[in-house]
Amino acid sequence: MIELKAGERLDDLQRNGCRIIQNEKLFCFGMDAVLLTAFTQEDLREGDNILDLCSGTGVIPILLDARCGGGHMFTALEINPVCVDMARRSIEYNGQQDRIRMIECDIRKAGEIIPPASFGTVTVNPPYMTGGHGLTGDNRDKMIARHEILCSLDDVVSAAAHALRPQGRMYMVHRPFRLADIFRSLNRYGLEPKRMRMVYSFADKEPNMVLIEAVRGGRPRIQCEKPLIIYEEPGVYTEEVRRLYG
Repeated sequence: MIELKAGERLDDLQRNGCRIIQNEKLFCFGMDAVLLTAFTQEDLREGDNILDLCSGTGVIPILLDARCGGGHMFTALEINPVCVDMARRSIEYNGQQDRIRMIECDIRKAGEIIPPASFGTVTVNPPYMTGGHGLTGDNRDKMIARHEILCSLDDVVSAAAHALRPQGRMYMVHRPFRLADIFRSLNRYGLEPKRMRMVYSFADKEPNMVLIEAVRGGRPRIQCEKPLIIYEEPGVYTEEVRRLYG
């Protein structure tokens, strides 16, 4: 049994019986986290130690561990102490505490606790919006999760580059309208984009997400994969997305 605090719920991740504690007043994970997990898993190297930045309630390491059968060690950084507490209790509930370490940390100070070149893989689902762009409101926790208030794109990429070994890989989900910023930042910190996939809610709409793999010190060449379509029609996932959810 697990004791839930006010406003919390325990959600089934549909993987090996794993569950995650969430609170709608903060920020619940969405499709972007699920897609980033699957995108990362495609190229994940056996035995890699993995760093998850901007981890929230730890959904990406929890899902990756469940998908990969416990062959990796995870470290997850998150600045919000309430999210860190929920993540730690979820990890304990799932019996993953010997494989996933959750740390409360400002990503801008990650270099103080993460040794340089110590990880083979970094994952990140960062805040997407700059400044006042997009909708804002009175809920500061949700604003921080969505907007670059406590960290910028450069902060995220810099932390990833610091943590990665040469030829190590970073996997990121972001918004297509930030692609120019993303490529500039990757170049600034010595990460070469190697693989990219656009995500569309519907086949006849503009893309609303982009999945990117970058390699520290990689050679210039990028593979643009076929589009990923989420819905066949409203409320009905495509066959590929149904497979991703397993």
